[in-house]
Amino acid sequence: MVKVTMGNNVKRKSEVLDETTTLREALEIAEIDYTVGIMNLDGSTLNPGDLDKTFADFNITEKCFLLNVVKADNAYAA
Repeated sequence: MVKVTMGNNVKRKSEVLDETTTLREALEIAEIDYTVGIMNLDGSTLNPGDLDKTFADFNITEKCFLLNVVKADNAYAA
């Protein structure tokens, strides 16, 4: 079992999941929108197709952070 802390800029949630759970399934369980922003797994940016891999595929067996970060550095309000 893996303790996964998932979230975005606004909220975070921890779940204990099986290693055979895909990253996409985990995000859907936590109700995290992964269609915007940059997905990171333990600080490393995920590549296309990585959301359909399992935690075991990434050799994660204990705990990890799965975060969706939206950068808004260039946001300007007039």
